Amino acid sequence: MANVFVCSGRDEVPRWQEAFAGAVQVGPDQARARVGAGDLAWVMSNLPGWSELVAGLRRQGATLVVMSYLPSSREAFQALDAGARGYVHALSPPELFRQVELVTTHQGIWVPPELLARVVGGTFQALGGEVRLQDDVLAELTERERAVALAVARGESNKEVARRLDITERTVKAHLGAVFRKLGIRDRMQLVLRLSHQSISLADPGQ
Repeated sequence: MANVFVCSGRDEVPRWQEAFAGAVQVGPDQARARVGAGDLAWVMSNLPGWSELVAGLRRQGATLVVMSYLPSSREAFQALDAGARGYVHALSPPELFRQVELVTTHQGIWVPPELLARVVGGTFQALGGEVRLQDDVLAELTERERAVALAVARGESNKEVARRLDITERTVKAHLGAVFRKLGIRDRMQLVLRLSHQSISLADPGQ
């Protein structure tokens, strides 16, 4: 597997090389020619047509991570929609890049924690939201667990869920943990997929 950083020349960042000693940095045209199955391509979001590039490299069999200098939930959702498995700040520490590599190459999804709730909510709505909700999935949950699960799927943070249900954040985490155990899932994104009856990868996203 090769780590290929796709960027313009001015965006070459030393910490990318620190993260992966054998990494290469190329432009979009070079990436299309050399990236293939099994490679991990890290694409800068300031490149013109970056989402189309991500989709194209995904069709070539690569795993994709989008990098941004100004991460946003909207851009993160766009990256995932294009086929990326990860979205990360371009100036993240080398240790974080290595963690993202581990998660995404094992079929997990990586999104910065501060954007995760919004991305989860956007994904739930894109998959049909509560219109597509399958009642049988929630059947084994308690009433309070169902309320927490649906609030999280809509994109609410633990703090927002606690405020809505008039409980503590600690209690929210406890209910959410119970939901994950009962549904056989590991994170919020998998919760959305399960509620929408989509296929689920059980790789641990590390978040």
